[in-house]
Amino acid sequence: MNSVDLVQLDDIKQEIPKLSDKIQEVNQFLKPAEARARIRELENETIREGFWDNQEKAQKVLKEKKLLEDKVSEYEKAKSELEDLPELIEMTVELGEEDAVASIIESYNKINEVIEKLTIETLLDGEYDSNNAILSIHAGTGGVDAMDWASMLLRMYLRWAEDNGFSTTIVDYQDDTEAGIKSATVIVEGENAYGYLKNEKGTHRLVRISPFNAAGKRQTSFAAVIVMPEIDNDIDIEISPDDIRVDTFRSSGAGGQHVNKTDSAIRITHIPTNIVVSCQNERSQHQNRDMAMRILKSRLAELAHEQHKEDMKELQGDFNLITWGSQIRSYVFQPYTMVKDHRTGAEVGNISKVMDGDINYFIREKLKQKEA
Repeated sequence: MNSVDLVQLDDIKQEIPKLSDKIQEVNQFLKPAEARARIRELENETIREGFWDNQEKAQKVLKEKKLLEDKVSEYEKAKSELEDLPELIEMTVELGEEDAVASIIESYNKINEVIEKLTIETLLDGEYDSNNAILSIHAGTGGVDAMDWASMLLRMYLRWAEDNGFSTTIVDYQDDTEAGIKSATVIVEGENAYGYLKNEKGTHRLVRISPFNAAGKRQTSFAAVIVMPEIDNDIDIEISPDDIRVDTFRSSGAGGQHVNKTDSAIRITHIPTNIVVSCQNERSQHQNRDMAMRILKSRLAELAHEQHKEDMKELQGDFNLITWGSQIRSYVFQPYTMVKDHRTGAEVGNISKVMDGDINYFIREKLKQKEA
């Protein structure tokens, strides 16, 4: 066995105590014994007479059961493999089995990845964290650069969703004649989509040499990201017809078969709060209206939750856009490259990876800040 292999195995041995501490933290949050007891309760519920009479409730029970089973299984497997790792390393060194080194490194990396994932999931305990997310991006100050920046952010989040196993549907896309987009709304579907994305809400700042400026001057642009949970249909949100204004317009966007060229796009304004939502992706005006109402209800439910209001009539203020001065993150392309989150201090120098969707570091650091 060569010296490189020995160094790698020794490095892993040094990291095992840290992983053991992390998995103990997961144990405290997950509470495996309580989770197993809850799984048994849900299992008993599934065999009760009439369980399938309410399909929606049955699906929720099955979803909760599977989620708990997966978490407990991942935890127990990672714990067992971590406990076996020191002995496996000693045997490999003693016997000089070079072929086993790559397998140990792969196993260590997998254990580390699972523990990190479970650690983050234990922090996703908010009321709507497990829901799908509705993510909207709006170009702010900065002219064409801001609209180009909004389209760059859209691509970043779509790539992030794809890399992390979430599905996406663009339900609204307002492009610009010169470059970029004025706004876009995406539904991100998957377990804990909202929990992961909720802290992306805020103003994102871009600093770069503008490709639209002939003088090659540095330009600062802004875009607002709004994230809300998709609210379940069984949550009753009453919206008075007198409180909304509905406008129709012709769909625009990237084109192709998904954009209807008739006046089927819908824009709904909730007059008391000045919240505006629009949808143009569906095939008919009726479908677009249903989707827009679905998004509006989610916005109002989140707003009511934030303001601790039960009565929709008590909601106040203009929540359509976020104040441009309150940026949460800066993306600097020139004179150096860096992405910095102003809330956590987290920094990354490889801006290309970030723009390709590698934002989990920022997501994790913000969630950990909540824990601290």
